[in-house]
Amino acid sequence: MAVTAKLVKELRDKTSVGMMDAKKALVEADGDIEKAIDLLREKGMAKAAKKGDRVAAEGMTFVTTDGNRAAIVELNSETDFVAGNAEFNDLLRTVTDTILLEEPADIEAALALKVPGTDQTINDQIVNTTQITGEKITLRRFAVVNKDDSENFGAYTHMAGSISALVVLEGGDPETAKEVAMHVAAIAPQYVSDDEVPADVVAKEKEVQLASEDLAGKPDNIKEKMVQGRIKKFLAEITLLDQPFIKNGDQTVAQYVASKNAKVKLFIRHQVGEGLEKQVSDLADEVAKQLG
Repeated sequence: MAVTAKLVKELRDKTSVGMMDAKKALVEADGDIEKAIDLLREKGMAKAAKKGDRVAAEGMTFVTTDGNRAAIVELNSETDFVAGNAEFNDLLRTVTDTILLEEPADIEAALALKVPGTDQTINDQIVNTTQITGEKITLRRFAVVNKDDSENFGAYTHMAGSISALVVLEGGDPETAKEVAMHVAAIAPQYVSDDEVPADVVAKEKEVQLASEDLAGKPDNIKEKMVQGRIKKFLAEITLLDQPFIKNGDQTVAQYVASKNAKVKLFIRHQVGEGLEKQVSDLADEVAKQLG
């Protein structure tokens, strides 16, 4: 049976192993998924394979800087208990440091990176930690950012890693950048400024507002004026620069950074499990399954 890209992806989704490991196992198993999983288990990836169909929606984020480079990472586990243990935290920092050093293009490339000082890849270390913790662990997302000497990084991690934020300021200073990163972590803006908001997002909000019950029966010109005001308020809520600064509600973030001779160039915010469907389980049922 031919080993297709679709089969490789299916095996990776089930086992969390790297692409090459999945492909080799499938070749050896002549394209049989179940045989390939057994082969991976025989090679010491048993727990990773058994946990492959579980949802890893807990975990931690981490952000680090080194000179003019910064990296922000989200690493997921199945439970917050595992996310809090030493093995997971060590892995998170190793993954982040390696990604910062090598600047991979995507998740696939990141998993294939050799960890400095070892003969293992990031994926190898994820599988090893999965075996130790007994939970599926996945590298969900990351970003590497480069700046020049006239710019400043602001890095902030909130609530022991549940949220991390990275900000780049043009001008200003590191302390100002960190203050903005704290704001981003807490308030969760979606865009830097109005001109970054996609037209379809604005159009959708306008459609929603035009359908508001309190506008029913009003003349079109009055309705349009009221909707424009609501759109302006909507944009102020989702764009960083227009939000009231968390440490001083009397000024916007734009006014705060301007007072520090700075401009916000970009921000990245990772919150654990954001957009993922978390698995809900019954503890008694889980224990019964283990005993059975």
